[in-house]
Amino acid sequence: MKNDISDLDTKGAGRKSWSLAAYKYLARKRLGRKQSENLKSLAVKTWDIAAAEVTPAPPAFFLPNQLERVTGWEATRFFPFEHPRRTMEGLGSVEQRPTKGYLIKDVMLIDGALYKDTASFWLSDRPSRLPRIVVEQEIERGAAYCSRYGNRWFGTWLAEDCVTYALACNEGVPVTTAPSGRFPLFSQAPAYEDWLGMHPLRLRSAYFRELVLFDDASHNTNQSARYRAMGQKLLARVNYQSHPGVFILRGYAGDLRLLHNELEIAEHLQKHRGFRILDPLKSDLSTIVETCAGARVVLGVEGSQLIHGVNVLAPGASVVTLQPPNRFVCFYKYLTDRDQQHFAFVVGIPNGNNFRIDLNELERTLDLLPS
Repeated sequence: MKNDISDLDTKGAGRKSWSLAAYKYLARKRLGRKQSENLKSLAVKTWDIAAAEVTPAPPAFFLPNQLERVTGWEATRFFPFEHPRRTMEGLGSVEQRPTKGYLIKDVMLIDGALYKDTASFWLSDRPSRLPRIVVEQEIERGAAYCSRYGNRWFGTWLAEDCVTYALACNEGVPVTTAPSGRFPLFSQAPAYEDWLGMHPLRLRSAYFRELVLFDDASHNTNQSARYRAMGQKLLARVNYQSHPGVFILRGYAGDLRLLHNELEIAEHLQKHRGFRILDPLKSDLSTIVETCAGARVVLGVEGSQLIHGVNVLAPGASVVTLQPPNRFVCFYKYLTDRDQQHFAFVVGIPNGNNFRIDLNELERTLDLLPS
């Protein structure tokens, strides 16, 4: 490793060294100095992978007065402090930013954060303990495809980080942060990585002579094509035919949003509409993909478990989310807009700290969907 990097001591056994980059960052923050720069601003090269474009954003399918029940929501992509009404009623069209690459030299990775000089960039949420100082290895040229949200939520990891992996493979060694006690590896990640041919290098700390980062949040046609290619890899492993739909159970998994009559709804749809029922936490990947493949509707409580079905959903098919009234999320609306699919929702009725869904409202909402 180079001796002219101020916070890197090259003494030590083998390829290991040490760095105070994380502590310098903490010192600047606590002393109230100037905010850390964004690491991408130090790029020696920046390029467009996909150009900016305008994409359609049609209205969702929903019954009258559903949005009046919404009491809380996560930040929407376009209007972070506003009620999701504008997104659900349709924006007409959306300007998508370009997909970009950034090449930065001499970068340190310490416990999920990247550092160079006074700049930083977080690939994972901050750890609860003090950062390490040991730098375990040197990478000639890496390409980071992971994100803070993808390291936290399975649905984001599979819908976004795994799609960016395809870009990383073209630019260097695909790298991601190593799992930790706070953010362990998702239980189904190894199987998905195997099926998708992903071979990432998982790191706790490293020095990169060159590192490529990406702006890949735009739901443009380039991202859609990569997502569709990922879905085709999964579909190629199973035999399937078109079927009415799949209800994907959530239960008590993940951040709790308990639907009290979830099983009743699933069994009703199975009996009256021919839906399949999937419990992904009790199924292997082959069963998951076989159950979801060919579905005309993917339905369930809004959450990461739905991504199993969305991964293999065909253009023209639909996603229907059952939304807790105090936690409305627009995540799947952006994906269906991108991939020429339909989006519908039903907002639940509070039931203690959780919620219920009116079966009649759900049936009427399903009847709104294009056949």
